[in-house]
Amino acid sequence: MASKRDYYEVLGVDKNAGEEEIKKAYRKMARQYHPDVNKDPDAENKFKEMKEAYDVLSDSNKKATYDQYGHVDPNQGFGGGGFGGDAGGFGDIFDMFFGGGGGRRDPNAPQRGNDLQYTMTIEFKEAVFGKETEITIPRTETCDTCTGSGAKPGTKPEACSVCKGSGQQEVVQNTPFGRMVNRRACTNCSGTGRIIKEKCTTCHGAGKVKRQRKINIKIPAGVDDGAQIRMTGEGEGGTRGGPSGDLYIVIRVKAHDFFERENDDIYCEVPLTFVQAALGDEIEIPTLTEKVKLKVPAGTQTGTYFRLKGKGVPRLRGYGQGDQHVKVTIVTPTSLTDEQKELLRQFGGSTGETNQEDHHESIFERMKKAFRGD
Repeated sequence: MASKRDYYEVLGVDKNAGEEEIKKAYRKMARQYHPDVNKDPDAENKFKEMKEAYDVLSDSNKKATYDQYGHVDPNQGFGGGGFGGDAGGFGDIFDMFFGGGGGRRDPNAPQRGNDLQYTMTIEFKEAVFGKETEITIPRTETCDTCTGSGAKPGTKPEACSVCKGSGQQEVVQNTPFGRMVNRRACTNCSGTGRIIKEKCTTCHGAGKVKRQRKINIKIPAGVDDGAQIRMTGEGEGGTRGGPSGDLYIVIRVKAHDFFERENDDIYCEVPLTFVQAALGDEIEIPTLTEKVKLKVPAGTQTGTYFRLKGKGVPRLRGYGQGDQHVKVTIVTPTSLTDEQKELLRQFGGSTGETNQEDHHESIFERMKKAFRGD
């Protein structure tokens, strides 16, 4: 048998700790290590160890025996859980600390429905300016025929005759240290505490039905890729009058041919000829909403950025808009006439504006699309 840690050490209390101190330590650790809260692979083992320690130290008789004899071999009558009997009980303890308010879970209490997630892909400009659309999702809803009871209209579920509606069965075991009681889900009603003799013909006793539901979605202007929109109460229906869960819309934004986005700012790349960069020029730039004039000063170098203030994305949480940043790239011609070559050699003069490389042609093509509003 593997050695066990001292129960006082497990709960982090002194051997002279009183009942309230032990209980306080236990409640703190239950919140920390409950498997439904802590996803660490070792959390469940720590939780079981902590619960076993509490089961002993919170009982005056067991505590006195433990203080005198220490750990007892489970083969001497305590079962695999040692002093604790049923070392599980995750559901009851979780309810006690995170919503149940103490005691056992009521199998007939209202339960909240599950949350749902839906991924929506939208265009670049739809994310910038927002849109309103309609989606269809499959979800479970409360059965209208039986209003969620699962019973045929005119009838109602009855309390289980075995567990008397508690949803749990108690197994009593006499041991040298006293009477031990283990609780488990009632096998007659599967832990629901209810028996439906005449089931609803629509939901067949489930109290829920699967439906395709159309939901109107309003996507706010400025939403970005990966954002989530929460639709309260649009998840799956609750049980026994419980509230519905929520629907989370995950936004995926398609890339744009000309614009790129970083937070609330927009970036684009615009080609310039050698002459425009050397002598300066005024060029037309497409933005998200219009075309604007940009003055390029003489001597501009390739890779220079210019800022168009307020021409970016509307701020999702706040006022105003981001900016648009324009990067200029100087296009070097690849086909020159003999006269042009001679002029370049002599003066570094004028260049042609056509017959560019495919890469630069693609820049021009993307810019044309942006002008057209594509």
